[in-house]
Amino acid sequence: MRIAMFTNTYLPHVGGVARSVYTLEEACRRQGHEVKVIAPQFDGAEESPDVLRMPAIQNFNGSDFCVRLPVPTMIREFIEDFEPDIIHSHHPFLLGDSALRESWKMQVPIVFTHHTLYERYTHYVPLDSPALKRMAIQLATEYCNLCDRVIAPSESIARLLRDREVTVPISCIPTGIDTAGFAAGDGAAFRKEAGIPESARVIGHVGRLAKEKNLIFVAEAVALRLKADPEAVFLLVGDGDARAEMTKILEAAGGAGRVFAVGKKSGRDLANAYAAMDWFVFASQTETQGIVLAEAMAAGNPVVGLDGPGVREILKDGENGLLLAGDATTEEFAAALERLMTDEELYKRCAARARESAEEYETVHCADRMIHTYQETIARYERLADDDPMPWDKFIAGVGVEWELLSAKVSAATAAVIVTPATEASLD
Repeated sequence: MRIAMFTNTYLPHVGGVARSVYTLEEACRRQGHEVKVIAPQFDGAEESPDVLRMPAIQNFNGSDFCVRLPVPTMIREFIEDFEPDIIHSHHPFLLGDSALRESWKMQVPIVFTHHTLYERYTHYVPLDSPALKRMAIQLATEYCNLCDRVIAPSESIARLLRDREVTVPISCIPTGIDTAGFAAGDGAAFRKEAGIPESARVIGHVGRLAKEKNLIFVAEAVALRLKADPEAVFLLVGDGDARAEMTKILEAAGGAGRVFAVGKKSGRDLANAYAAMDWFVFASQTETQGIVLAEAMAAGNPVVGLDGPGVREILKDGENGLLLAGDATTEEFAAALERLMTDEELYKRCAARARESAEEYETVHCADRMIHTYQETIARYERLADDDPMPWDKFIAGVGVEWELLSAKVSAATAAVIVTPATEASLD
């Protein structure tokens, strides 16, 4: 099977979608499938015959994202040479539009993974407002309904999409992780390299340190534990605009020697970082899946987290950690963390169950489900499509997709001022 993936974020960018695309891509290749990726150019990106790098604006609006520039002929030639059996879009705009165009023109099926709650990221765009958030919701919903199938990374997102009146088939498939790799991390080596005492009680967090991740809440809650427990330290893995404020809050509570902000990590270094932790904390409510939690659990770390999409699917209160209400206070969060840090029996039970929970996210298992979904989508599409499309058919399809994309954007603009079922739907 030949699979073409379109994504607005890709290596060397460090983030959930980039890692998700790369993990799936490599898993498909290991099973003998051909995969090509179309992604924006990033500073430091390696050249590869399997990746088409599109010219892009780097660090858009001060973020660490890139925005590709429109060069449609590059994509057209690349895709025509590859002749994919299926196209997988990972965003509903920019290269997502290009993915839809190529799908319609070549008359091959397209699936779309709804990785992100886009309305919670509009602060990266000038003139952020409630109207812009409604536009983001409507645009993503319209895009879903232009595809042949939608992949939801969690049941929370699948339910939300149905409530938003997505009518195409929806499959729930999380991103896979290398559970064995995360379980085999060398925590002692990482502690030594980072200067963390062997006897320290390590509270940890991994992720992109961005505004929408509720990280000031994490810092304030953990600060309470640092004040109360002189042996506790905090290991912060990742980078972003929230790092400075987090560090300031934590160092004010525990001192500079008890806060270890080590920056971005990947591969073996990331696995070692998880292994260096004893407990993992997480408060983001913008996630579509609990992939970071699965990685932490694979390393045997019980988690304290806030209820939210993606989180509630893997974090089970009292089983593999402690799950608090989404509106819990920092004091309640700190109290839950204290309970997990002081109740040895609870800690051991949750650590053991955490490793078991992570197995559901094993890469091979998730990739098998995705490949089966590809095959099912192709079979369904072939039953409905023409056997031998002529150039005129492709021309008409090209006109049709441009009209549908324009209609989707008009619908999104209308949603800025008129309530729609999609903009009214919300997560529990």
